[in-house]
Order: sequence, then structure tokens, then C-alpha cells
Amino acid sequence: MNKKEVFELKRRFKKEDATFTHLVGCYVDCNRNKLCKWGGKFLNLEDEEFYKYLEIANKALSGTIGNNLLELHFPMEEEEVGGRQQILMALRDTKLEDETLLDRYYDLIIDTYDHAGNYLILLYHDVYDVMTKTTDNNKLDESEEAFEYLICAICPVDLSKPGLGYLEGEKRIGPRIRDWVVGAPDTAFLFPAFNDRSTDIHSALFYTKNTKEPHSEFMTNGLGCGVERTATEQKMAFHSIVRNVLGAEDEGTDDILLDIQQNLSDMATDYSETHDSEDDPFILDKEVIEKVLAESNVPEDKANRIGKSVEEVFGEKLPIAEHVIDSKALIANEIRVEKLALEDQVGDLTLQLNEKENELKERTNQLVEKQEVIDNYIAETKTYDVVLRVKPEKASQITSQIINGEKCLVIPMKENEHATINGVNTTV
Repeated sequence: MNKKEVFELKRRFKKEDATFTHLVGCYVDCNRNKLCKWGGKFLNLEDEEFYKYLEIANKALSGTIGNNLLELHFPMEEEEVGGRQQILMALRDTKLEDETLLDRYYDLIIDTYDHAGNYLILLYHDVYDVMTKTTDNNKLDESEEAFEYLICAICPVDLSKPGLGYLEGEKRIGPRIRDWVVGAPDTAFLFPAFNDRSTDIHSALFYTKNTKEPHSEFMTNGLGCGVERTATEQKMAFHSIVRNVLGAEDEGTDDILLDIQQNLSDMATDYSETHDSEDDPFILDKEVIEKVLAESNVPEDKANRIGKSVEEVFGEKLPIAEHVIDSKALIANEIRVEKLALEDQVGDLTLQLNEKENELKERTNQLVEKQEVIDNYIAETKTYDVVLRVKPEKASQITSQIINGEKCLVIPMKENEHATINGVNTTV
């Protein structure tokens, strides 16, 4: 069954549209004793009860296909006389009005359903006139077939929480009386399945509230079908296989797991562009496993071990790739990729900074050297009273003479020659 077919049934579970003909129930205690049994016409229920039982029926077909809702198939032997599918067929055909048959089925559930506390078994009977639809999904005013079906819901019954309340008779606040409260279904099923908008007596739609630990014992012993793993169970099993092979404590295992998740998600996205995921799901077969592990850089020997373990654990019921993809892991991988990108940017900036620092050091050393030259020059010039700087051809013309009893430097000057003394232009 797909989402549209489930929704088609559920949208009728309303006060004005509900057509349930019969509702029966059996209350079982923790010692597997039947404390009470009851039943009657559904439409005769008081409004408060009517809405509560409709709510339970809605919950029995809620959740995600492939995770909360699993399609189970009956083996041929269960469709023979005395088989568990045959009991369901008889219950449907008698419209839940055969007390002996009902009692027999209650006993079957009690014997095969593993629950520590009290619980309520509910069985609904309904007939749905399936309207003919055109290719554009418009309804025609004619019935295509009458889909007659049962819903079985098993609801835990627990004591209400202790607390304080107003004791009207004593006019005071005191401990309120605890009573037994029926909860939402823990396990349920629809029989027959409504595949292709038609009756499929060879299948049932199984509901589990707890996708990590569904009542697989009831799938096998209560319904007589093989065990189907929920998407959550498939994901947990696959991750466990990969982690055990890679080494749960090994450095880098978490990164490889994130790579596998991302690569598998990318492959599933590419597959969905050319296939209908409901009719033709992306199966995690040997070829897909080899490809995704290779792209995730898993060593060949470990990849072979993972592939072999997947075959051993899942057998012919290989998981759907979408079921083993963890959305939280994809988010974690996105954060990891961003972090690595930032680290690369920091590395590049650090390298550039180091290069700039080296350039700055080199330039500083050059300036220091130049400053040393200047300082040496100044120091040298300070040891002389007179410092001359002349053109090379002029240097050979300089002589010394005694003038007025003092030693003088004589520099011959032509009419077109000029001199600068202490930075001041001077005409001689």
C-alpha cells in the first residue's frame, strides 16, 4: 500500500463519513486473563466514545510507510484451512458477530503478543464502496468494488499518574483516584491490504508505534507472516555492520560513516530523478554497496566484509537505501564539510600571514642595514671639521696653501661653476 491508499481509507474516519459497522473488544490483564469482552454496532456508540474509537482507528493507520506501516504477506500454508489468514477471513465474513470465533482469535493474540502489562484488543469491521476514478483522479458516481476489511488495534492500558485533585465530597484537596486509561495503539493491522485500491487478501498492513522494537513475535506467530524490518531497524542494523567492520573505536570511523551517508544520499537523489521511489525503490544491493563504499574510500578488504555481512543479516530482504540514510548524519556531515572548509581557509590565511611576516622581517632587516650605513656615515662625518664632496675631476685640483699664517684648502673655481655649502647654494 502507498500513502494515497492509506489516506483514502483514513479520510473516512470522521463522524460524518465513518461507516464502521461493528466494534468488539477484549480487555486483558498482565496475567493474560480476559477481564471483559464486549461489542456492538459502531454507530450506536455515545459521541464521546465514538470519537475516541475513531481516534484509535486513525492511529492504527498512522506514520510512515516502510517504518511505522509495513506490508506483510501471508505464506500459502496460512491461507489454507486452519491458517491464520483463514481465521481473519472468517472474522471478516462473519462481520465480527461470531462469539466463538472471536474468543478463539482473542486467545491467539494473547498467546502470541508479548506485553508485560494490561492491554485492550479492539476489532473494527467496515465496508468501503470504492468509487471508480478516472485517469485524472476524478471520482465517478459508481462503485468499483466493496472493500470489506478489519482493523485490529492493541492498546496498552495503564494506571493514570498519581496526583492531587479536588475531593468534592470532602471539600478539600487530596490524592485523586487512579484509574486505568486506554492509550494509543502499540500494535495494529489492517486486513486485507488495500493495494491498487482493491482487496488484497494475501497481504496485511501492519502498524507499530515503536519502530526500534516492533512486536516481530506477533508478525510471525499472531499473523503467520515473515518478519519485516522497519526503516529504523534497517538503519540500525546497517550502521552496526559498518561500524563493527571499520572498528567502532578506530580514529576516522565516524568520518567514513558520514561519507557513506552523504554518498548514499547523493546516489538516492540521482536515482529518484529517473524512478518512482514508491513503485521502484532504490535497493541497497551488492552493486550499490560496492560503489558507495568505494566512493567513501573504504579499504577493499573491509568493503568485502561489509557486503558479506549485509547479505547474511538481510538475506533476500535487502534494505531500501532511503531507509538506512540518517538525516541527522547528513546534517552532521554538512557541518563537518563547512568546518573543514573553514580550516582550509584558516590554513591559507595563516600561510599568507607567514609570508607577509617574512617579507616584513626582510624589509625590516634592509632598513636596519641602511640605518646602520647612515649612522656610520654620520659618525664618520662628525670626526672632521670640514667635509668636502666634489666631483671626481675636481678632486685632483684641490691644493693646500698657507694664507695669513693659516693652512687653507684651495679649490679653483671657473666662472660657470657653482658650489653648495651646508646645503646652501653659494656664488663664488
